[in-house]
Amino acid sequence: MIIALYAGAAIIMAGGSLYFAWRDVGFRKFLAGAFFVSSGILFYLYLADVSVPLLGTDFVASPQVSGGRAIVHLILFLVCFYFGFLKPPKA
Repeated sequence: MIIALYAGAAIIMAGGSLYFAWRDVGFRKFLAGAFFVSSGILFYLYLADVSVPLLGTDFVASPQVSGGRAIVHLILFLVCFYFGFLKPPKA
């Protein structure tokens, strides 16, 4: 049940983030910073070989999962950075 709630919340939050990122340059700038920090923390957890438990479940994310998520967040950071800071906005 908890996993279904986590999945549902993730889908709703991702949809809302995509909607606001599509419409607002400032939100893309915020997401760039958030993905940068998240990528760094996940990469640190990977290097430190730390397993992270998921709150309310018996699931434990391995350091390899953190490493994969760090790569995804780095890519998302680069996309948000480009569209938030480097690409000129349309008139």
